[in-house]
Amino acid sequence: MQNLILEIQKWAISQANFLKPVPLGFWYILFMFIFGGVVLGMVMFFAGFASYAERKIAGHMQSRLGPMRVGPHGIFQFIADGIKLVLKEDLIPAEADRLLFKAAPYVLFAGSLAVFAAIPFSQVFGEPLGITNLNIGLLYIMAVSSFVVIGILMAGWASGNKWSLLGGMRSVAQIVSYEVPVAVSFLTVIMIAGTMNMFDIVKMQEGGFWKWIIFKYPPFTLIVFLIYYIASIAEINRTPFDIAEAESELVAGFHTEYSGMRFSFFFMAEYGNMLAVSAIATVLFLGGWQSPLHINILPAPWFALEGIFWFFAKTLFLAFVMVWLRWTLPRYRVDQLMQVCWKVLLPVAFANLILIGIWIALTTD
Repeated sequence: MQNLILEIQKWAISQANFLKPVPLGFWYILFMFIFGGVVLGMVMFFAGFASYAERKIAGHMQSRLGPMRVGPHGIFQFIADGIKLVLKEDLIPAEADRLLFKAAPYVLFAGSLAVFAAIPFSQVFGEPLGITNLNIGLLYIMAVSSFVVIGILMAGWASGNKWSLLGGMRSVAQIVSYEVPVAVSFLTVIMIAGTMNMFDIVKMQEGGFWKWIIFKYPPFTLIVFLIYYIASIAEINRTPFDIAEAESELVAGFHTEYSGMRFSFFFMAEYGNMLAVSAIATVLFLGGWQSPLHINILPAPWFALEGIFWFFAKTLFLAFVMVWLRWTLPRYRVDQLMQVCWKVLLPVAFANLILIGIWIALTTD
């Protein structure tokens, strides 16, 4: 990142000489704000377009049409939905805690968005292309994801609705439970890579798909990937783990009383979380921006664009699989959901951690 910012500074000074006295720290802050805005726009666009894509995928899987009325093949349906949400009346229940009720959607969305600060999308001049390059990237991700839990509990409690409170408590119990196998999966990757830095984890996977962590210690690392992927689906309340929002039991869960733009922030946070956990899986297990065959098609100045392409191709494929599973599998009961976490995923995750540790100890000089 430092080399990239220095190049930007040199270019800006060459275009406007009066910028020469501006300190380097200003360029760092400016770059972070610009890239943060780009990431925010990316997440918001993905949330809107993914809602359209999910309905079309579901329609084709179940022999239905999905949205067809707005634009060719219904392509502008997500724009119409956005306009509708902006224009809808924003209601607050009389018995709600108004301050927490208003703050909850933004806390939840902020936790979802903050995860992207530690994710490298590609590399430029040998430096990560991302908001920041943290040596404790994985620890940071585990920490900021807790904002999601706080936002959900705030929304459920502040609504003044017992069904919302029950939905919030069930969601929090589910997320906190499935964070444990996710954390063990992270610990396994840290043990293999020897670092928590996301950029360094991707760099160690250079050389083709056979160098990716998912294939490093077969079949154990493949199992770790599956554990992470299944647990992350549960963490973001996607089918078959969306029992916290079971309409037949709890109306709509913790966001029952929300409408208009505040509801849309919950909606965007769910799709933002789906993109975030898929991006993390791409970085940790699938080589990040690395080409599967370690072949660069574009000339040297455009390596960054090629890396971005591969990063999002892998990430969007994993997000597509989540949509595929949603419209294929029935949801678990609450007791089954917790049983999968504590009696299946967690023991297998610990067993994999121990076996991989033994393998590394025996094969390392």
